[in-house]
Amino acid sequence: MQNNPDQFSSKIGFVLAAAGSAVGIGNLVGFPVAAAKNGGGAFLLLYIFFVVAICLPLILAELSLGRATGKGPLGAFHQVAKGNKAWVLAGALSLITPFMIAVFYSVLTVWLLGYFVLVLLGQLDQLATPVFFGGFITSPWIFAYLAAVIAIVVFVLKGGVRDGIEKASRLLMPMLFVMLIGLAVFVLTLPNASAGLKFYFTPQLDRITWSVVNGALSQAFFSLSLGMGILITYGSYLRKQDNLVQSAKLLAATDTGVALVAGLMTLPAIFAIYPNTNPSELSDSSVGLIFSFFPNIFMAMAPKFGYLVSSCIAAVFFLLAFVAAITSLVSIIEVPVAALKAQGKKTRNKALSWVLAGIVVGALLCALSFGQVQWLSEFAFYSGANKSLFDVLVDVFYDTILPFNGLLICLLVVWQWKRHNMGAEMAAGGHTGWLERYTHFALAFWIPAILATVFAVTVITKFSS
Repeated sequence: MQNNPDQFSSKIGFVLAAAGSAVGIGNLVGFPVAAAKNGGGAFLLLYIFFVVAICLPLILAELSLGRATGKGPLGAFHQVAKGNKAWVLAGALSLITPFMIAVFYSVLTVWLLGYFVLVLLGQLDQLATPVFFGGFITSPWIFAYLAAVIAIVVFVLKGGVRDGIEKASRLLMPMLFVMLIGLAVFVLTLPNASAGLKFYFTPQLDRITWSVVNGALSQAFFSLSLGMGILITYGSYLRKQDNLVQSAKLLAATDTGVALVAGLMTLPAIFAIYPNTNPSELSDSSVGLIFSFFPNIFMAMAPKFGYLVSSCIAAVFFLLAFVAAITSLVSIIEVPVAALKAQGKKTRNKALSWVLAGIVVGALLCALSFGQVQWLSEFAFYSGANKSLFDVLVDVFYDTILPFNGLLICLLVVWQWKRHNMGAEMAAGGHTGWLERYTHFALAFWIPAILATVFAVTVITKFSS
């Protein structure tokens, strides 16, 4: 077992790989801005509460399911439900979801790579102009950047679990942490950075509404890659002697720590450069903040630090965001690759080729849905507006289906797998303690009710006019 190349070699290898899937651009920008807009310190407390009360049990459920069956989501659902067709379809949904997320996430990763390259080429001033982003995403250069991103993904995933995903995570995740901490330390030295810290950490209880509670839960849920099949797949790569409870705690702590430190970088930077910022006026979109707002922040540093230094800081930021995106993308794509390898009886290279071919086609269509091709730009109509293919994939598979997939996992564990089987799997790696007992109770009662409510509210608010 120790030398099995389809298993992580150590607990830290798993934690870094799983953290790589969890830490994305939502952690770096979306989380701190959501905190500032929705009650500051009160939002943070809600977020941490949901990580412990809801996300930890779900992490354990997915990891236990994966390790016990030795399979990804489709195989795990099929085995536990003994071939029940309804549950097999639920497993298929857990497989389709990461594939579709990988399609639009590839586009975001391409944009980050492009901005990083353009900053290195000395074009930070152009990135800061209002019209640049619109022209950039319709540029033919997008296809060259897409080829580069796919090449990186192939390089990592061809190596398999231990020689590909784990080795890349051991290199990239410490690099990400160092860059993030370095940028946060630099930003905190800027004048008026304390204003950003004040908005970040001061609890504003009067701002807490149902939408804020829902936002904190959604942020925690999405941040930890729940409902994507990633943790079921990675759980199948864990050794029997690995302590699942400790691994789950480390993963949750790592991801939450990155999000909190990102807040120390993002909000102080915004308030240092724009002292009169009103948090409620900040964009809800991480994409808008990264590609339109942040280049202006870096350009505003130029009079004090010089254009070269500002460009270097911008380059580090976009490299940081790109590393976070590429580690997430690798983990997301591994889910359908592993499933095709297992269910389709294909070699890893052949499975990778099939999956990437589909993702490339989807990413190209998404890249063309920003005005170049009309039917892709007006792919659907809901909420009183035309939606592009890119918008539809984000709204359906990222914002809506993930909590539903989490609900299905709860029901599968409680109704089909049963408490004693999950308890035995959790205990296989060592002492479990209070978290095991709480997990069984939470999965059976209040977590399904909360996820069903979140799913229903999201459908109503997202798709009704």
